[in-house]
Amino acid sequence: MVSLLALWVPIVLSAVILFLASWLLHMIVGHHRNDLGKLPQEDAILDALRAAQVAPGDYMAPHVSSPAQMRDPQFLEKKRRGPTVLLTLSAGAEFSMGKPLAQWFLYLLIVMLISAYVASRTLVLGAPYLAVFRVVGTVAFMGLALGHPHQSIWWQRRWSSTIKYMIDGLIYALLAAGVFGWLWPRP
Repeated sequence: MVSLLALWVPIVLSAVILFLASWLLHMIVGHHRNDLGKLPQEDAILDALRAAQVAPGDYMAPHVSSPAQMRDPQFLEKKRRGPTVLLTLSAGAEFSMGKPLAQWFLYLLIVMLISAYVASRTLVLGAPYLAVFRVVGTVAFMGLALGHPHQSIWWQRRWSSTIKYMIDGLIYALLAAGVFGWLWPRP
């Protein structure tokens, strides 16, 4: 067993490397630029939402609040006519990436901390690079990639977007595994 405190350098360094890798993937490679489409008549739709004074939050239409309502003829007719809307609204504000970037870095630190915890409890001091790589890579992949499919399963996000995010997660996991394997404490 290895002390979690002995792994603070790979935890922080891997989070920094993943943060930079995510910047490269999103800003330079840009493979997520087409994940979201533009609404036709965007201005009219935004004006209608403002006029309705819809508060920030997550919405679904047609909406049901109980399983029994799913058999209601009115709901079934609305569902048949379509469309089904899954909508997340946020408040209007000056565009700022500061808060989301800070939250993303904190998330990376948490995933790296959990990866380090599992590795510290399953591997010994001086464990071979490949053993560390496998454990950290698996746990990091679980934390960085496997949370995305439910977005496509339940919320109808396009599978192409989900798969791209999972590939990102795989890249991040491999990078983290490499950092931990390289910096794993030796006796």
